Amino acid sequence: MILVPGTIKKLSVLFALGLLLFLPQPLIFGQNNAVNSTGSLAGSRRGDNLTIKLALRGPGDEVYFWWGHVGLVIEDKSTGQARFYDWGVFSFENDNFFYNFAFGRLLYSCAVSRAERNYDEYIKTNRDITLYTLDLPAFKKVEVQRFVEKNVLPENRDYYYHQFKDNCATRIRDIIDMALDGRFKAQYSAMPGRFTFRQHVMRHTWFSPFFDWILNFWMGQGIDRPITVWEEMFLPSEIPMRAMEFSYTGPDGMQRPLVSSVEILNRSRGRPAVLDAPRLQWPRELGASLLFCAILLLLYKFFGGKRVFRTSFGILNGLLGLFFGIAGSLLVFMSFFTNHDYTFHNSNVVFVNPLFFAAIPLGLIFAFTGNEKKRFFAASLLRAFWTYVLLGGILTMVIKLNPAFYQYNQVTQALVLPLAPVMVFILVLLGRVKKT
Repeated sequence: MILVPGTIKKLSVLFALGLLLFLPQPLIFGQNNAVNSTGSLAGSRRGDNLTIKLALRGPGDEVYFWWGHVGLVIEDKSTGQARFYDWGVFSFENDNFFYNFAFGRLLYSCAVSRAERNYDEYIKTNRDITLYTLDLPAFKKVEVQRFVEKNVLPENRDYYYHQFKDNCATRIRDIIDMALDGRFKAQYSAMPGRFTFRQHVMRHTWFSPFFDWILNFWMGQGIDRPITVWEEMFLPSEIPMRAMEFSYTGPDGMQRPLVSSVEILNRSRGRPAVLDAPRLQWPRELGASLLFCAILLLLYKFFGGKRVFRTSFGILNGLLGLFFGIAGSLLVFMSFFTNHDYTFHNSNVVFVNPLFFAAIPLGLIFAFTGNEKKRFFAASLLRAFWTYVLLGGILTMVIKLNPAFYQYNQVTQALVLPLAPVMVFILVLLGRVKKT
């Protein structure tokens, strides 16, 4: 991937995540010029000169690097070269990048470069680098090399990225399966995974309250279903973990471990750890929301009769309307007008949506108008709006009793729902307070 600074670019990446979902892959793994299972003598000799490694890299600074990265390294003793094959290459300079990204059509590519240059780059950016040497038969190494060399050709290198189904990790997972004649997938496609897609995301985002919340808010119920170990390998770190435990019967009839050695090139310093299991995040949001509500009620108790409180309270409604209105509008857009299928079927849209924008003018009228009738009219509409938010949120809690509609959106409910009754309560009380 390409490091590109800038808040706009980071928010664009968040548009679908770290947290990205796209169209079906154009490449067909069956299209390779592999040698046959017996292998030729020349092919075996050539394969003896090859060493194939998984290069796992840990999380980086940018949001789209939080999930780490993995590439394939092929070292050739006959040439002295080590080539790094990377299926995670994209560029903000591509034609219509942000437009295509917004609609879920982000084009990624496979590229090849010198392995040493990649190692140096990731050491400089303080990222973990670990190499896992794969123990494959010589003729299978040749098969893999031919496939990846064909894959980097201009007519084959591009594909549409999907965060969970087709990315830099799943491409390498599929290559390993090809080299093992389907045995890798056969073992892991029937094995239940440890967590859901969402829980795996939360393992990597826990340290950032804002991004953890907003990504959870945008992702729909489709990523809350049980998944297999095969599907878990959308994460780069899952592939070497499973490769380490995998063994197979080689052409000589002997049992062979897939990974023959592990080499740690660099350990990052000062980075948040990736959790072994996701934390329960909604208590954090609930605690923050309840604390905010308690402060608001205390301020009303001591300053509710003052005009400054009414002004501040109206502005607060406008700010909440702006934040949740933007978040809800992006959710509606991604859910109904794009290919970002992981945002589909999202019950958060029931109570956090573009209707929040209505709180902006109503809050400003309530804050600044000198006309009492306009102020009370604005207050009445705000009470009705927050009542709708409360009822909509309760509805999303009730429908989860049906497993077909289950969505892990407690983080959104915990943050938003306590606000609604408090806002209604204060608006009712302010309706009885005369301006001072």
